[in-house]
Amino acid sequence: MKRLIMMTAAAAMALLLGGCATTIRSNVTTFHQWPAQIEDKSYVFEAPPAMDNTLEYQSYQNLVRGQLAHLGFREAPAGPAALKVAMRFTTTEVPVRVVEPVPPLYNGFGYRYGPRFGPRGRWAGWYHPFYDPFWSPFPAYEVSIQNQYRRELQVSIKDASDKRLFDVTVHNMSRELSTPSVMPALVQSAFADFPGPNGGVRRVELKQQNG
Repeated sequence: MKRLIMMTAAAAMALLLGGCATTIRSNVTTFHQWPAQIEDKSYVFEAPPAMDNTLEYQSYQNLVRGQLAHLGFREAPAGPAALKVAMRFTTTEVPVRVVEPVPPLYNGFGYRYGPRFGPRGRWAGWYHPFYDPFWSPFPAYEVSIQNQYRRELQVSIKDASDKRLFDVTVHNMSRELSTPSVMPALVQSAFADFPGPNGGVRRVELKQQNG
């Protein structure tokens, strides 16, 4: 029995050290006119505005680069290339008003709101307001503000003549403060089942291991 307990504890400790998985849910909208056959998959990245060309941007660009390589595309930074790839992203903080019920408080005066039970303890509805010197007259709820973060990733692919072949937009809303921690999943969602259905919005869910 002692050995079983020790093994169980060790397994639980390994699970804690290994972390747990988080599901990242995104809404993905894709429009494309992707050719049935495309022989030349060479591409270059379009240069972003100078103020947007940050180290963070370059890090996410590397994520896009990795997905394109996985799909058989070949970067040709020195040119010429058959395709041009552009990327942009935004993160917006969104305060959300949350209303949660709380038990009534005692304050020495007020009105009572609460469950009412009939004979033999059977449910009989709710009390109508009546004076009770032990219950608070204030509504039994509290309001708080929680910050959520709306993220949008856009990737487009054009041919050498600037004809658009592929546009994808990924939207994600979560309480996760760190954009770098969720961006790998957003980029992967953008290229899920490439080129994907033309038009409409689909839900993409990916598991991300924590720790």
